Amino acid sequence: MTAFDECERKIWAGRADAYARSFARLCAYPVSLMLGMSGIRAGMALLDAGTGTGTIAAAACEQGAKVTAVDAEPGMVELAAQAAPGAHVQVAALPELPFADGEFNVAVGNFVLNHVGQPRKALSELRRVTRPGGRIVLTVWASPSGAGQALFGRALQAAGVTRPAHLPTLDTADDFPRNEKGFGDLLRHAGLTDVSCERLDWNHRATPEEWWSGPAAGVASIGQIVVSQKPETIAAIKQHYDVLSAEFADTDGVLILPHTALVAHGRA
Repeated sequence: MTAFDECERKIWAGRADAYARSFARLCAYPVSLMLGMSGIRAGMALLDAGTGTGTIAAAACEQGAKVTAVDAEPGMVELAAQAAPGAHVQVAALPELPFADGEFNVAVGNFVLNHVGQPRKALSELRRVTRPGGRIVLTVWASPSGAGQALFGRALQAAGVTRPAHLPTLDTADDFPRNEKGFGDLLRHAGLTDVSCERLDWNHRATPEEWWSGPAAGVASIGQIVVSQKPETIAAIKQHYDVLSAEFADTDGVLILPHTALVAHGRA
């Protein structure tokens, strides 16, 4: 396990409920598209790697798939099991999965590669557990990010806050360009064929309070940066957030937050 992986475990420990109340609905946006790309049909075995609150698992169960879902965080596993009672849900994490070679017809991972220290090794593992010819469908956040994604970073910058040294980033050798070519090449270099990658843009709607609640509870790296500050600094971040978020407010006060992701798929 890399230092990045260890940090991710600590970041997400005990934060499943806070994630469910804040960022889970945002991350659910690509689910229907991903399942369509996977070619899943009733009776097929599907692996949902990094299931989170179980959105994909639940949707795949509704389509009659035999779903196995895994997540590194026990709290997420509990929520996923509630959301998808027809799925087999367990604690497990990339890049080492407790499954046999070719056990699944399809493997999907919605933003899971954003949370692993060795994306190439994780992809190789997904390829291992997927039957030859089976689809692997993945999403990552794109760079540059959408304006809605940059909101918290702008508030931190305005408050004079920088990324703490205790939050590691991916080693250069493990990282990849977060654009269509870079993500597509990642799949190709992992041995996948018939690879396609496209950009996905959408506007996420959330109240200012809902959107702030994730970082305020320490959810994700951005939340860890926020909660590691002194109370007066957190108050300053919130003040700048309130001002900056008004740029995205609709007439009803709800924020319209542009987001950009990449969705890629290929055959094992």
